[in-house]
Amino acid sequence: MRVIAGLYRGRSLASAPGLGVRPTSDRLRETLFNILSPVIEGARFLDLCAGTGAVGIEALSRGAGHVTFVEESGIAYAFIIRNLAAVRVEEAATIIKRDVRSALRSLDLSGEKFDIIFFDPPYSSDLYSPVMNFISKSGLIAQNGVVIVEHRTNTEPENDYHGLSAFRRKKQGNSKLSFYSREETLSSE
Repeated sequence: MRVIAGLYRGRSLASAPGLGVRPTSDRLRETLFNILSPVIEGARFLDLCAGTGAVGIEALSRGAGHVTFVEESGIAYAFIIRNLAAVRVEEAATIIKRDVRSALRSLDLSGEKFDIIFFDPPYSSDLYSPVMNFISKSGLIAQNGVVIVEHRTNTEPENDYHGLSAFRRKKQGNSKLSFYSREETLSSE
C-alpha cells in the first residue's frame, strides 16, 4: 500500500495481512480524491474506522489541513501511528482510539467541525445507519461539508439521513462511494 499522489506520493504505508482491515484500494482512493480535489486544500478531514490510516494520510498528502483518525482496534491504531511517522505528518493529525459512536459523541460535544467526513466501516457492519443518523443530527459537518461512505456495491446506504442527502455515487469494482451533503447545500449549488 502506498500514498498515491501529492506531497508524499509513492511513500509506502504499512499494513498487516490478517489484520481484519480492508484497506481502501488505490483505485478507489484515486477516484475519491479526484472528486474531492476542489475542496481538499486546507480541509479538516475526519477518517472514521480509519484502519491503517491510508485515506487520511492521502488527504494530508493532497493538502488537507488536519486529519482526525478514529479507530477502535489497537493493532490498526498502532499502524496509523507507524504510518504517520513514516510520512512525518504527526503534527497534522489527531488519533482517537475509541469506538466510532463514542468518538463522534465526544467530538460533537467538544464543538469539532469537519469539512470532509470519510466513513468506511467493515462492510458487514451494523454501523452505517446509526453513525449516519448521528452525523446528520450533530454539528460535526461544517457548512458546505461532505460525508463520504464506502460500502459494498450491492448494499447501498439510504438516500437521506434527516436532511443529509446522497448527491453522488461512484462504483469501483465491488466497492462504492456514496457522497452526502445537507439539503440546503445542495439547493444552493
